[in-house]
Amino acid sequence: MASVSDFPARGRVREVMANGQIVFLPLNTNYQVHLTPGGSSYSGPLDERIEGLIHVVAKKIWTVPSGGNFIAPIFGPPKTIQGRIRYLDKQVMVVQAGTSIVVELPGDETVYDLVSGPLAVGAIANVLALPGASFQLVAAPAMS
Repeated sequence: MASVSDFPARGRVREVMANGQIVFLPLNTNYQVHLTPGGSSYSGPLDERIEGLIHVVAKKIWTVPSGGNFIAPIFGPPKTIQGRIRYLDKQVMVVQAGTSIVVELPGDETVYDLVSGPLAVGAIANVLALPGASFQLVAAPAMS
């Protein structure tokens, strides 16, 4: 059975900023996503391919009939995420938006605007995220 961990974001951490946030560069994109590391601080490798989970909490969710996969802004913390839903359960969904983003679903029904149908795997969702996107390291390349 599928789980959130089956959909990691792949890329590299370019730097750890003075405020402790990391700059994550998803593979095959121009994004430079600023994320707060899970735990106290980031202790993984820099400028090496890694896998991790990017988590956001949804403030508002729409289903949309069409459109591309993207994260806005391109540089900085993610605020708007749009893409196809790759995984969905009652608490979270994974949206493919240039990279995989784990979205925590709110319990309040008023935040959903499902004009293009229900949330479902394969549907396109647009998410307005609360501040505080985080990153959890899953895997780094093995040292030879």
